[in-house]
Amino acid sequence: MVKSKPNILLILTDDLGFSDLGSYGGEISTPNLDQLAKNGLRFTQFYNSARCCPSRASLLTGVYPHQAGIGLMDEDRETPGYRGYLKDQCVTLAEVLREGGYHTYLSGKWHVGKRMPIERGFDDFYGLLGGFASFWDKKNYVRLPKGRPERSYSEGEFYATDAITDHALDFIEESRHDEQPYFLYLSYNAPHFPLQAPKEDISKYEKLYEKGWDKIREERLERMKQLQTINENMELTPRSEYWDRDRENSGVNPAWESIDPDRKKDLIRRMAIYAAMVDRMDQNVGRVIKNLRDHNELDNTLVLFCSDNGACAEWDPWGFDDWITTSNFLHRKEDLDRMGGPDSYHSYGSGWANACSTPLRMYKHYAHEGGISTPLIVHWPEEVNRSGEVDHYPGHFIDFMATFVDITGTSYPEEFQGNKILPMEGKSLMPVFQGKPTETRILYFEHEEHCAVRENEWKLVKIKEREWELYNMNNDRTEMNNLANNYPERVEKMKQMWEEWAEKTNVHPRTKAEK
Repeated sequence: MVKSKPNILLILTDDLGFSDLGSYGGEISTPNLDQLAKNGLRFTQFYNSARCCPSRASLLTGVYPHQAGIGLMDEDRETPGYRGYLKDQCVTLAEVLREGGYHTYLSGKWHVGKRMPIERGFDDFYGLLGGFASFWDKKNYVRLPKGRPERSYSEGEFYATDAITDHALDFIEESRHDEQPYFLYLSYNAPHFPLQAPKEDISKYEKLYEKGWDKIREERLERMKQLQTINENMELTPRSEYWDRDRENSGVNPAWESIDPDRKKDLIRRMAIYAAMVDRMDQNVGRVIKNLRDHNELDNTLVLFCSDNGACAEWDPWGFDDWITTSNFLHRKEDLDRMGGPDSYHSYGSGWANACSTPLRMYKHYAHEGGISTPLIVHWPEEVNRSGEVDHYPGHFIDFMATFVDITGTSYPEEFQGNKILPMEGKSLMPVFQGKPTETRILYFEHEEHCAVRENEWKLVKIKEREWELYNMNNDRTEMNNLANNYPERVEKMKQMWEEWAEKTNVHPRTKAEK
């Protein structure tokens, strides 16, 4: 059935590194996403908000996360920017598009607070309401509204990435019962920890990662240059620093060759599981794309794929096996084979996260490029005729709202359900999709006091405990040549810009205790 307005499929993955996909230089097998990239458009300087909850708030509302009430995570700190849920002063993509005649579906991860997806404009939901849980345990995944049709899974059959896709396909099929278009937010929780994947997928990668993270970084860098996702003169950053959760201990990721053989085997298995999760996610994206193609709907569907933050370095080079204590256990011999199964729980640590961020500095939590840069693939054959092209436009998750309003002809409200609504902060990406000249951008970032402002090619950025650094993104995307001492007036000007934005968007005060 041909619908007059485009369907919109927004795919979000969780903790994926900037260069993990094959089409961005990674060694992980992602043929389905790579095919979308080959027939579509890849962005290289598209930004999220550094961590899951704030990024989802930006993506869903078209305003900065603190404006939406989620400047940190989903804990209510009783200050305007840190309520831990989407406030009434913002509207979601689902609320706006439903008013414009769209079916609205969410399959996957919510994680933007206590107000449920159904209360914020989604007709149907299946997935995870919180931040992370076992991929093997179906009790953590719920269907809303209660009583709606739900898939059943026998013992040992459930795997979250597959189940999220199953329900997404059910929602798409339901939408075909009438002529209304649909908006599907397909929000995978892979490859977020706990690192868990089917054994057949893990086995593809163990030999591959025996070469270690230093070699992986070097190989990715060369592939990225060939793919033109980075400048051919770009150099690899030094191994990144890391901090523990309480920021009491820090260090620098070690050289792979300096690591004990038993520890290497443990780390190889962790990265193999992570890669398997990305692989499995790509397989499931392929299921959705095939379904759309089989029903002749792919050409009239805007498909976007992105990640909610940079790679996850929590909290040291070895990773953890217990979220509460962040303790690490060294797995040996037959115990290695159990890693990734239903009774396991792992992260992969800062060394592999550094590789997944290749060639950028830092990772999730931070406002340096490795923390806020996401791959963005755009596929829409009817309107985006830039097959295989790469675009270096600096966009942001706040742009999705303006883009969807633009392409659907839907009105963005000044008031909604009796509440005055904040104006959109983003800009429509449609001119960029079509290769037209675009206006300059000023973009802002803050998470856990890691801050940045980008004005055209200039970026001012800081790590919480440190001074502001200044970089020129045109020739130093890896943020290795700090120009702050060379341009003190620019630093002061951009600091003032950031402070004014922070005041406007409720970045200050952070908590009642700190006020």
